Amino acid sequence: MENKNEQKIYYVVRERAVPEVLLKVVEAKKLLDSGKVLTVQEAAEQTGISRSSFYKYKDDIFPFHDETKGKKVTFVMTLSDAPGLLSLIFTTIAQCDGNILTAHQSVPINGVATLSLTVEILPGKGDAAQMMNKLEKIDRVQYLKVQGSD
Repeated sequence: MENKNEQKIYYVVRERAVPEVLLKVVEAKKLLDSGKVLTVQEAAEQTGISRSSFYKYKDDIFPFHDETKGKKVTFVMTLSDAPGLLSLIFTTIAQCDGNILTAHQSVPINGVATLSLTVEILPGKGDAAQMMNKLEKIDRVQYLKVQGSD
């Protein structure tokens, strides 16, 4: 049983690193939330997990974007030194309904700079996972990770 005074530690991992049972728990939760099934037993059967697995993990796994709406997320990026790249990154964040709170960029050395951004994910609008996917696809963004969130 979880101690309420215990500090919770969160990790952000890519989907490929998550065990299949946990992904199936997320799928089962989506089925229940959508109303496509009415009971945990039905959701468990449709996703191929046991009810006990569902109950064991249901409060410990959730899609990243579900927990970030209305919160702040700090990204760290490594960028090639290119004209207009920072502007493109800011535009992409705005298009994903993110509000940039802080931005710190290092001076480029050997054509590479580090960028730290704290972004507020607007409640009911923003999606951090979608934002990350779009940012990673920008040419000359070499590296992107979530440093933390609140």
